[in-house]
Amino acid sequence: MSWPDHAIWWHVHPLSFLGAEPDALPAGAPVRHRLPVLADWLDHLVGLGCNGLALGPVFAAETHGYDTTDHFRVDPRLGTETDLVELIDRAASRGVRVLLDGVFNHVGRSFAPFADVARRGTASPYADWFVPEGDDFRTFEGHRHLVALNHASPAVADHVAEVLGHWLDRGVDGWRLDAAYAVPRSFWRTVTDRVRARHPGVWFSGEVIHGDYAAYVAEGGLDTVTQYELWKAIWSSLNDRNPHELAWALERHNAMIDTFAPQTFVGNHDVTRLASRLEEPRHLAHALAVLFTVGGTPSIYAGDERARKGVKEDRAGGDDAIRPAFPRSPSGLGAEGLAVQRLHQTLVGARRRHPWLVRARTRIHTLDGAVLGYTLTAPDSDSTVAVALNFGPAPATAGIPAAPWTPVAGDSSVDSATGVVSLSPTGWFIATTPEIRH
Repeated sequence: MSWPDHAIWWHVHPLSFLGAEPDALPAGAPVRHRLPVLADWLDHLVGLGCNGLALGPVFAAETHGYDTTDHFRVDPRLGTETDLVELIDRAASRGVRVLLDGVFNHVGRSFAPFADVARRGTASPYADWFVPEGDDFRTFEGHRHLVALNHASPAVADHVAEVLGHWLDRGVDGWRLDAAYAVPRSFWRTVTDRVRARHPGVWFSGEVIHGDYAAYVAEGGLDTVTQYELWKAIWSSLNDRNPHELAWALERHNAMIDTFAPQTFVGNHDVTRLASRLEEPRHLAHALAVLFTVGGTPSIYAGDERARKGVKEDRAGGDDAIRPAFPRSPSGLGAEGLAVQRLHQTLVGARRRHPWLVRARTRIHTLDGAVLGYTLTAPDSDSTVAVALNFGPAPATAGIPAAPWTPVAGDSSVDSATGVVSLSPTGWFIATTPEIRH
């Protein structure tokens, strides 16, 4: 198994997490060395059982980080290149990989090549980096301040490949490619092939919200994409007490597993936090049980391990609630949500003991009313993980194969002789069998 198959990410949006100013610093303002604070969170990350630090945007930007102005400069609100490299080095000393967020579909209007085009028009050497549209230029999903790059331009491909290689040379292990769904897959293939020639161990995860997930991997040269279908099915099926939606999504997930290991999550910097999304707080355990047992590469959005709440709103500043500032160190978190953190540790620990789950297919055994029961089996042994979930408020039973089950987590019990799981109201259950290799 390669290193990405063992990765479990802790995902941070640095500008908000570290309490940075909402807008770029004025020219001449002193650099704010905030990135070193993240090193004090490495113990927390490792204590959860994670071994990857997935950083949101760290490059110079106008506001929230997704309006990049310089891909080669760390945002002065966060620090300097030295600060970032030292964080990467300290993470590596703990066995922690680092993922950077690359925004290559669009840029901020003060991005130097665009500013030159806006000033000089077709006389600019960067004229073909952007696409004229009406009396302006093409933008990202109608946001005027986010100017779309012209991915048909070889110079843009050169620029993106240079940026990726620059930071990989400084110790980064992989990239999240923002808005990958808005970029032609042929562009990604051109760039990723060139970068892999120098950095064969790099891992590329594309943000894909909808569309043909597998095509971005097969045609775009990506390693994985974000599994939004599963994310939506988890919270939606729990709120509706309807496991059929989740079962359907798991079948779709199986088809993806045949091609790649999707990047799975129940929360990130762009969506309402899980603790706010779920109508029944007890369903939080169900969502986490699915996340840490089904195939894929899981990630935890910082704060979700403490059941932080926050609702995303469609307005200016609508991300503020889901991207709050955090204390300088984990000691500032207090005791609130500590039980949920311990649950994460239990489930991540189980995942670590069964690394083959990254590419395991889900087999559903019970889909009845408000009950879902499924198993995943290692490809080269009889080691099996079983999960049973009761979405409803009444006691129920689920059937899984009869086996010498060892309970791992949950509040329910199993009769190993019959495979009948007795589920309490909104109960859940995870168990494993011994590993017998063939």
